[in-house]
Amino acid sequence: MANGKRKLTAAEKRARKRRREEFMTTFVNGKAKRVRRPPMVEGLPAEEFVRRNANDIWHHENGMWEFI
Repeated sequence: MANGKRKLTAAEKRARKRRREEFMTTFVNGKAKRVRRPPMVEGLPAEEFVRRNANDIWHHENGMWEFI
């Protein structure tokens, strides 16, 4: 008879959780690729957060005139 799958150790579980939080899977040419997740601020991508919360002066100082 075949043995069942072994349980993961605590260290393996931590490493797996860290990888899941850091990377996401995308498909390129029919193959799965692991890519880093975009940085998030309060559940929004960092760029979207800045676009929503920055004022016109900040946009001007950082050269983001299209958002003014």
